Amino acid sequence: MFTGIIETQAEVITLETEGTGYQITFTCPITTELHIDQSIAHDGICLTIIKIDIHTQQYQVIAVQETILKTTIKDWKAGTVVNIERCLRLGDRLDGHWVQGHVDTTGKVVRIQNNHASYEYVISFDPEHQLLIVPKGSICVNGISLTVVQANISSFSVAIIPYTYEHTNLKHLKPGDSVNLEFDIIGKYLLRFNGEVKKPFGLS
Repeated sequence: MFTGIIETQAEVITLETEGTGYQITFTCPITTELHIDQSIAHDGICLTIIKIDIHTQQYQVIAVQETILKTTIKDWKAGTVVNIERCLRLGDRLDGHWVQGHVDTTGKVVRIQNNHASYEYVISFDPEHQLLIVPKGSICVNGISLTVVQANISSFSVAIIPYTYEHTNLKHLKPGDSVNLEFDIIGKYLLRFNGEVKKPFGLS
């Protein structure tokens, strides 16, 4: 379980095919604080550490085929920078919202506007998910807990404060880029309870 409050960033060093998945090597400023079998959110994707080299400040994870197909991992390459968050500890303050690290789908950046005091990002998504995005509701974009400003049938907007812009990979995005989206778990349960959803989330 995560909160969507980004701690730091990691850079992809290598991405190699491992069966139907990928073995991905990252370098990260907090590598020496990590341990094998630890779950880390990478751009909102929960991945498990399988190897650590503290001398090179590098660690490895495995991404399975299902995760690759449902997320932006398919677009990653050497040099890609991702947002990093370690899992929530009991007793910690919940500064964001409940985030599982299970990406539901991807969206696409439509527009980025610098409003000086903040940045506005407009992101498009598949209209089949429109009931899960509401104004003033929470959404996780590339692992970042954000508040929806406006919500339409196939797009939504979020306001990004300068601190978040500078300390996440949002500053690297441009129109046309894909982002990982995880919808609020409470909203998903409510839709299931009301019979609006006929199949499990994440399944096609």
